[in-house]
Amino acid sequence: MKIAASFLDIKEPIVEEVTKLSNLDVDYIHLDVMDGIFVDNKTYSYEEFYDITRFVTKPKDVHLMVSDVKKYIDEYSNMKPEFITFHYEAASEVGSVINYIHDLGLKVGMSIKPSTDVSEIIDYLDYLDLILVMSVEPGHGGQSFIEDSVRKINTLKELRDKNNYNYLIEVDGGINDVTIQKCGNADICVVGSYITKQNYEEAIKKLKNYWHIFKNNIHYRYI
Repeated sequence: MKIAASFLDIKEPIVEEVTKLSNLDVDYIHLDVMDGIFVDNKTYSYEEFYDITRFVTKPKDVHLMVSDVKKYIDEYSNMKPEFITFHYEAASEVGSVINYIHDLGLKVGMSIKPSTDVSEIIDYLDYLDLILVMSVEPGHGGQSFIEDSVRKINTLKELRDKNNYNYLIEVDGGINDVTIQKCGNADICVVGSYITKQNYEEAIKKLKNYWHIFKNNIHYRYI
């Protein structure tokens, strides 16, 4: 299990805090990009995100919660992130967006809201590098984990195994030391407030320890 650390709830001095977070045992720094249109909330501009993450050493994982998808892809591709993830619900031509990101030499992720079922995205699975299951409604941090997300994660794992797909499964929203144990078939967990509202290093250690204990158990937990 890899951890993508979100800094949505970090306050000033944000550059210093995000840099400190990047130097700890996380695998990605997760950028929550919101435009105030696709979701109610609005986060930093590209220029502000670039400044905040200028000393980040870990790969960047960009999550676009925006309506004008290609405009934001053009901007954030300049950061050379490992993943740019767009929302299935925001794209009128999903295949075109997937090709657009790949043509930039970047890995492409697609996210689905809690109300979108895996069955709706079957046709795209073979073309994706990552699928992000939103386990809360996108737009705000600190929400409670939606239990049906576990079913989606497990379904995506089964489809990947059956069809030899290559995507990673990521889950975002309400992840803490308890809910991470429900996400055994995910490859990446996005974690925000659980880390940023306590000692970062201790929180990350707890997550990794709980995960290792759970992984070594008899079987994954299904709901």
